[in-house]
Amino acid sequence: MRTETEMMNLILQIAESLKVDAVALSGSRTNDHAPKDEFQDYDVVYIVEDLDGLIADLSWLDQFGTRIIEQHNILGNRRLYLMLFEDGNRIDLTLCPKDHIQEWVESEASYIVLVDEKNLFESYSPSPERFWIHPASETDFEKSCNEFWWVSAYVLKGICRKQVIYSTEHLYGICQQELLKLLAWQVSSDRGRVDIGKNYKYLFNYLPAEKEKEFSALLDFSSLDKITQSLLATIQLFHREAQSLAQKMGFDYDREVAEKMIQYAKEKLPNHIENKEHKL
Repeated sequence: MRTETEMMNLILQIAESLKVDAVALSGSRTNDHAPKDEFQDYDVVYIVEDLDGLIADLSWLDQFGTRIIEQHNILGNRRLYLMLFEDGNRIDLTLCPKDHIQEWVESEASYIVLVDEKNLFESYSPSPERFWIHPASETDFEKSCNEFWWVSAYVLKGICRKQVIYSTEHLYGICQQELLKLLAWQVSSDRGRVDIGKNYKYLFNYLPAEKEKEFSALLDFSSLDKITQSLLATIQLFHREAQSLAQKMGFDYDREVAEKMIQYAKEKLPNHIENKEHKL
């Protein structure tokens, strides 16, 4: 596996050969608190004058090495090339027209300018708090609780109809995201503004190990039975954490709605409610 020094030198050498206007590095490699391991991407942006010329013939990408797999995406006025190489390194390379630097800057929490002889980045600054969580307002809390209990009924409906994909999408994509948000608010209620990272990846650094274990146990969606168990455990955990946060912050928690939704789950999923692991 090529070393970080080798990769950075290569990134700068290719930028020079392409005569790009500026180069910057973003992502976890600019965050001192991010874990350092072999899976860290090189999130790089090349600020360019002639985007059309570069994308017309992409053979220059071969200079980075032999790819196992790659993906090309259009992001507004930018082009993104995700590349996983045979030696295990990965580069997420953005080509950004110099007239659209702000568009790229606004998408990044932090970055380090590596090359910028024309001072193109001088008038811009990253948004270091993009992935920071702030203590919840009571309105935020009420909306989150309402969303959780409302969508839990969709998950239950999908289970009863034996729709695995539908149930899983709503359970993880919405209900458990609201639960993660609630856990993040628990952290910020004690610590103030906290960097939880993209997709909550640093959240459990601030919580007891048993909390991460409890949440991880919810993530088995391998069958309808497992999805049902996950839903019931998610409901139980959300109800507990919501009451705790409400008490701590002095918020009003609509226990009546929560208890009615719990009762609704009991009525619709009686066989699973009897399971002592998920007694509500």
